[in-house]
Amino acid sequence: MKMLEWLAAALGVINIALLIFRSQWNFAFAIASVSLYVFIFFESRLYAESGLQVFFIIANIWGWLVWRRSLEAGEDETRVAVRWLDWRSRVVWLTVTAALSLNLGWLMHKYTNAAMPFADSAIAGASVAAQILLGYRRIENWVLWVAIDIAAVLLYINRGLYPTAGLYGGMLVMSLFGLREWIAVERRQRATAA
Repeated sequence: MKMLEWLAAALGVINIALLIFRSQWNFAFAIASVSLYVFIFFESRLYAESGLQVFFIIANIWGWLVWRRSLEAGEDETRVAVRWLDWRSRVVWLTVTAALSLNLGWLMHKYTNAAMPFADSAIAGASVAAQILLGYRRIENWVLWVAIDIAAVLLYINRGLYPTAGLYGGMLVMSLFGLREWIAVERRQRATAA
């Protein structure tokens, strides 16, 4: 299982590197990585994380289609445009994410032998929101990924998943870089449109 975890982590690093620079090919590496993590997390009794990977497979296919449509629409030949949510949308996203996370945590606590049901579910709920925001090319996805990466590193260390904790530590750094890059891109887009 450790070799599988190392492979999944390596594919995840490539995915994030391509994502930072808004390449649609990030989705291929994401699908490969999360497919392996379905089994890795299930074996570690992180059931919400394991189920989340199934969601990620579907969300990455959807995101790839959305990004391809954007590219075909002529926004740019190789990279997609990005933008911020408005404040009202942020409040809605945060409320729904918190409700999803708490309810999933309660279900996992009550009906499974999950190792850390509320931490696992908080990461899973926030990850769902971040992945959807990523598909829609909203900058807030990076803010969520930073918070998720910090929590995930702590959870995976607790469960002895050291390569995965290392991956998420690296993803934390990459998420900070991605946030900075997408903010700069959005500013350039606004300046060009003005």
